Amino acid sequence: MIIKAAAGGGGKGMRIVKEESELTGSFHLAQAEARSAFNNDLVYLEKYIDEPHHIEFQILADVHGNLVHLGERDCSIQRRHQKLIEESPSPLLSDELRKRMGQTAIAAAKAVGYTNAGTIEFLVDGQGNYYFMEMNTRLQVEHGVTEVVTGVDLVKEQIIIAAGEKIDLKQSDIRFNGHAIECRINAEDPQHNFRPSPGRISAYNSPGGPGVRLDSHVHHDYTIPQYYDSMIAKLIVHHRDRDQAIRRMRRALSEYVIEGLATTIPFHQKVMADEKFRLGKFNTHFLDYLEQD
Repeated sequence: MIIKAAAGGGGKGMRIVKEESELTGSFHLAQAEARSAFNNDLVYLEKYIDEPHHIEFQILADVHGNLVHLGERDCSIQRRHQKLIEESPSPLLSDELRKRMGQTAIAAAKAVGYTNAGTIEFLVDGQGNYYFMEMNTRLQVEHGVTEVVTGVDLVKEQIIIAAGEKIDLKQSDIRFNGHAIECRINAEDPQHNFRPSPGRISAYNSPGGPGVRLDSHVHHDYTIPQYYDSMIAKLIVHHRDRDQAIRRMRRALSEYVIEGLATTIPFHQKVMADEKFRLGKFNTHFLDYLEQD
């Protein structure tokens, strides 16, 4: 089973328990982490799914009862339960499984009378069984991936919902165009267990061109502080299919120059060049395989 903090996420306050003898110690450790991170030591236990895909469905729901999903994002490439790469659509899901999971996501949101943008998150095992994990009641870091494959401005739709207006979307209106991949560019050192790498950016050049979107705030001479999140940028690419999207991401990463501190760019380049990743044969334990390779 897995022990999780009830008041937070991001991989904090989580402990995997494989033997009964580990339960008590792991329980107290998870509580301590939860208390430190969220000032709340409430934890819960759930079934542990070994080597799953992490799949999330984006939804929009207004106060007038209109609710749609905008497809899924595969967020399985992670370190310490925190996402590093996201893509849409998932290479794992069949059309039939995608349809069933989308219907489940809508049903879950309807059951609680949810309104706003949000994300229903699942773990999916190798046999196509899926399990509800959590709901994020907000826009997420990776929402841009969904925006580029659907053409829907999620920030705009969230403002419309907050204003009490109707979303002008029906499920039949949602169309998926091509494939999108996002790499989270962090100020971390992949060679040393993704250790934070704050510091001054001494040289900076951002990638561009067709199908490349960069969401960032940094620039030459900017200092990444040690006190906050280590994210530098979200690099998103879009192309007609997954293979071409990977090629475009490799090109964009090769153009991205950030000097003066360690970043995750080399890690992302290694993933994009990896044969198993290119074939869609990965899960949440992909980093373990990559480190052994």
